[in-house]
Amino acid sequence: MESLGDWQRSCYCGEPRVTQVGQPLTVMGWVHSRRDHGGVTFVDVRDRSGLVQIVCNPQVSPAAHTQAKELRMEYVVAARGRLERRSQETINPNIPTGGVELVVEELRVLNASRTPPFPIDADTEPAENTRLRYRYLDLRRPKMFENLRLRHRLAKVVRDYLDGEEFLEVETPVLTRSTPEGARDYLVPSRVIPGGFFALPQSPQLFKQLLMVSGMEKYFQIVRCFRDEDLRADRQPEFTQIDIEMSFVRPDDVFQLIEGMMVRLCKEVKGIDIPTPFPRMPYSQAMARFGNDKPDIRFDLEIQELSALFSQTDIKVFRQIVADGGVVRGLIVSDDPFSRKELDDLIPLAQDFGAKGLAWIRLTEDGWQSPLAKFVSDDRKKEIEATLGLKPKDLLLMVADQEQVACEVLSRLRLYLGDKLGLIPKDDMRFLWVTDFPLVEYDADEGRYMAKHHPFTAPNDQDLALLETDPGKVRAFAYDVVLNGVELGGGSIRIHRQDVQQEIFTLLGIGEAEAQEKFGFLLEALSYGAPPHGGIALGFDRLAMLFAGMDSLREVIAFPKTARAQCLMTQAPGGVDTKQLRELSIKVDL
Repeated sequence: MESLGDWQRSCYCGEPRVTQVGQPLTVMGWVHSRRDHGGVTFVDVRDRSGLVQIVCNPQVSPAAHTQAKELRMEYVVAARGRLERRSQETINPNIPTGGVELVVEELRVLNASRTPPFPIDADTEPAENTRLRYRYLDLRRPKMFENLRLRHRLAKVVRDYLDGEEFLEVETPVLTRSTPEGARDYLVPSRVIPGGFFALPQSPQLFKQLLMVSGMEKYFQIVRCFRDEDLRADRQPEFTQIDIEMSFVRPDDVFQLIEGMMVRLCKEVKGIDIPTPFPRMPYSQAMARFGNDKPDIRFDLEIQELSALFSQTDIKVFRQIVADGGVVRGLIVSDDPFSRKELDDLIPLAQDFGAKGLAWIRLTEDGWQSPLAKFVSDDRKKEIEATLGLKPKDLLLMVADQEQVACEVLSRLRLYLGDKLGLIPKDDMRFLWVTDFPLVEYDADEGRYMAKHHPFTAPNDQDLALLETDPGKVRAFAYDVVLNGVELGGGSIRIHRQDVQQEIFTLLGIGEAEAQEKFGFLLEALSYGAPPHGGIALGFDRLAMLFAGMDSLREVIAFPKTARAQCLMTQAPGGVDTKQLRELSIKVDL
């Protein structure tokens, strides 16, 4: 092995072009491949910019040629030589450097490498656990580098945009106190205060509100947050969000700011123009039409309300479910593409989604094909067809259950069908605001109301009278921005009056003593002339995932965790020394 010495790289591997033929160049990188052809050795050398072919010819440099024969995949090398044009028959049109090659005059092997557990190329997709175990090798793959470069670009555009809007980036504490925000906290024991614990922040929510009380007016932060919760493809225990708060604003001000940010990001990062303003949809409408509060509006296939139509038939199970307060809802698939076996296969799929079953009606030129057909009179059939606009070759898929179950099943079935039938335009970027969320939801297990977003969300002014009489009908000044069926971020106008905040705490079953213990500093701050304020938090990892066209957050995070919140590379979480535990006054009892 040799040292770098006084050598200095003159260009990246992906930069040499035909216009530089004849120039002396020095490149450095990893051995991507090696080929021996008739006494001449060809080596592809790769760095983050791409790769270039270097040629080790014994007639030019016997020493370099000898060294090249010993090279293996992922050795680190430096090569000096002169750039030459490739012969016509050897030009590689698939790479930017495919018209040239570096004829090596001197070669240095800077480091050797063990045989990697998987090839470092764009065509191979190793098993995910292997990728996470050797993440430093996985990040050498061109796709992963491009994902991280895109993430960097997104962050830069966001900061430039918000700076132009006169926002200040202010850091908030990472070690704070545990407060109920909807998920488990990651706790950090204090050494100097035995029995005391910090919590890692689930969000900077309380601190950004305090910044508004302080007169900061416009705050943002690209911030790390932590939640100890079960994971999935779009969730990690530690994640990054674009956190924003403003004083003296209403929802429209937040919408306008975020729409401008997304326009800038789409233009500068993806090179596309998107229309504004984004469409807006009340929460109740989103649930009725799409079954969830983050609808993918890139395709139609909306949920149909069928309760009134089918409760008047002889289908007893439908009638009973509606009588018990449930619903009958369905999806209409045009140009029915399913064989009978494929149709039957949808039933266990719906059951996996939570349904007790899946009913279907296939409309043909000769009438209804369905196990339910004999329970529906001809007149009722005509009424159903006319009301729903059914025509031959339409397929009606139906779920009868409690509303929450029907929404869950049909929303998931809709997405499954949209993907299976090719209804979703993959390159579209369709944004949507979902508004008018309920302020609270009743939790039967807890026997009390729970905040739909968080306990600092302001109720809609028009619904204040309902706080005492019917809290479940109170709408919040809360909103989510959705992109292609993924909740990109959520926010609200906050409570800025101490008396209203105390009233909401009481509604949520947080007594005065508990409120003072956990939120006393906030209540005190609100008593010192807090301005009306509101904001939003955008999932930065999700934003990067969607812009990169990936299906998992792990594809855009440098060192992510598994679904069990483990790091396979460092083997975290792990045990600690007994001495460390004693210093923290902790004893582990497993």
